[in-house]
Amino acid sequence: MLDAVARRLEQYMDLLSARQRLVAANIANADTPGYKTKDIDFQAELRNAIQGLAPQPREVAGLAVKNDGNNVSLDREARLLAENALRFSVASQLARA
Repeated sequence: MLDAVARRLEQYMDLLSARQRLVAANIANADTPGYKTKDIDFQAELRNAIQGLAPQPREVAGLAVKNDGNNVSLDREARLLAENALRFSVASQLARA
């Protein structure tokens, strides 16, 4: 049972890492004309990760689009960075315990 818990934590942390890469890419492209924000549906992707499927990034709907066609919100991305860091910290502590 402990191995199963460790495996789930590892999958969870892998998904957090994938989201971190997407958020970093969004921030890096905040000034790229036409760039569309990408993210993952965290709950759905966690279920998929348990089944061994890789995360599928998608464009985020409902964000304000600037005149150049870019829809990256630095406020949203900063919030996701903080949320992701907190989740990763908790998962790391659980893995150590």
